[in-house]
Amino acid sequence: MTADALVIVDFSPRRRRSRTPGPYRRLLATPGARAFTIGNLLARVPMGMFSVSAVVMIAGTRGSYALAGAVTAAGLGATAVVAPWIARLVDRYGQAKIAVPATLLAALGSLALLLCVRLGAPAWTLFVSYAATATTPNLGGMSRARWAHLLDGDEKALHVANSFEQAVDEACFMAGPVLAAFLCTTFFPEAGTLAGVGLLVTGALLFTAQRATEPPVRKRSPSEAPAKAISKTSSKAPSKTPSKAPFRAPGIPPLLAVCLAMGAVFGSMEVVTLAFADAQGHRSAAGVVLALQAAGSCAAGLVYGVARGRGPAEDRYVWCITAMTALLTLPLLAAALTGSLLVLAAALLLAGMATAPTMVTGMTLVQRRTPPGRLNEGMTLAVTGLLGGIACGSAAGGWTVEHVSPVAGYGVPVTAAAAALMIALVAHRVPGASRRRTDPSSNRFT
Repeated sequence: MTADALVIVDFSPRRRRSRTPGPYRRLLATPGARAFTIGNLLARVPMGMFSVSAVVMIAGTRGSYALAGAVTAAGLGATAVVAPWIARLVDRYGQAKIAVPATLLAALGSLALLLCVRLGAPAWTLFVSYAATATTPNLGGMSRARWAHLLDGDEKALHVANSFEQAVDEACFMAGPVLAAFLCTTFFPEAGTLAGVGLLVTGALLFTAQRATEPPVRKRSPSEAPAKAISKTSSKAPSKTPSKAPFRAPGIPPLLAVCLAMGAVFGSMEVVTLAFADAQGHRSAAGVVLALQAAGSCAAGLVYGVARGRGPAEDRYVWCITAMTALLTLPLLAAALTGSLLVLAAALLLAGMATAPTMVTGMTLVQRRTPPGRLNEGMTLAVTGLLGGIACGSAAGGWTVEHVSPVAGYGVPVTAAAAALMIALVAHRVPGASRRRTDPSSNRFT
């Protein structure tokens, strides 16, 4: 109090108006989410490193790109066969019990390849060593399975999670080849493989150590017991029906066919862009040009996660593939009309913006239609379809480039995208097939 004035002072700190956290910030605020995301991210970066490192390492020491390409193609084929089996074991016994030994075996395969190349072993040992890396678990699928477990019943949050995971995929496949090429050319040819092995093992161990967020293992019902046990109690009908294999579940085969066609888009685009840049005398810039396509997809995936999807996911899937097919005509037009690598880079940046939304919606449908307890296997089948399509697309793109021209090669991804659109449209118009709905809380058809 001063004279005739009463002064009241509030010394408590002022509270600033807190901004509402964004969807991705809320997503990562989920208990345990940041811990398993960091480990998973470290383990997924090498996915884009190993093939480039193998090609540089083998071609640099053996002087044969044909041998390097054959070895990586054999590894891709082995992955297509082994990956669903590994995912089935993960669903049955848990992520930590299967992913750790599978990752260590894959790491040993990479190290064996390095030693065989370094010591000048026979060519067949390269194929055997690289085939052993096929046991690498589908870390992206396991991460999506954790989100599905943590966000059970929250469709909006799960959409954000799927968009986030797709953006991570694009970022890893954008940074991985660049990092591998830098390590192999700056230090020594084996540096990319060694760094990839270190990141894979470290990330996988950190990821699987987060047991609190690991999805519980689904117990096998009496009807899933061995045939001998069932025959002894044949008088009693089983109380539960066994879960179908994911590829037999309603609505899954068309999704896998679309994944195969989309893989052909990715595989052909990579080979054709390398050939086009080489024809223009800028082969070293091909990696940067392809990275722009992945950057466009990554940015679109993050935006798509924030946007509110309208209508059923089946309808959005068709529209996403339509947009993807339309945008893929831009690289063809840029190469045919201008022949400029800079214009092609801009076209690829725009064309990539439809990739992530398509993949996010497709993976959402795979999650919904996969039978209970077999989510890792279902998503790994989708990845296997992509890998098979990449192999086919690479072969088709390479043949077109060699026998026609690099410009004509850009017609291959457009054709593959159009095939994906036709498959999606046919599946969408089948009575009752495209209008199935699932109960998010139980992952069962309703």
